[in-house]
Amino acid sequence: MSTDTLVADRIEIADLFTRFARLLDEKRWQDADTVFADDVEVHSPRGGELRGIDKVVGFMRQGEVEGQQTQHLTTDLLVEVDGDQAAASAYSLVFYYREGQAPHFTGGLRTTSTVVRTSAGWRIREQRITPAWTREN
Repeated sequence: MSTDTLVADRIEIADLFTRFARLLDEKRWQDADTVFADDVEVHSPRGGELRGIDKVVGFMRQGEVEGQQTQHLTTDLLVEVDGDQAAASAYSLVFYYREGQAPHFTGGLRTTSTVVRTSAGWRIREQRITPAWTREN
């Protein structure tokens, strides 16, 4: 794999994580196919084991709280590309707030993901979410 291809892949995967965070913050569930593979698996303490994009989207919709907003910040993204698949891990800070108010709840978590190259670009095929800490503000 050429250095140019590797760099381009890493940039696209970083963009994938940014698109995922924005999808969550903007509650654009209809765009889930722009970040997840159809056969996605998500493992988390809150959702358990979810298989398939429809189950993942259903869980995200179910978690909405009236008037509550989120801001996801992704950091320390580490990507290891191996052909059409990559292992990626990152930390996220999640702030829960109501419009115009300071956050009332904050959490830190770690995600580990398997991402795959599809005809539509890189997509998350598997994701494990591990909470590190929470704080009520």
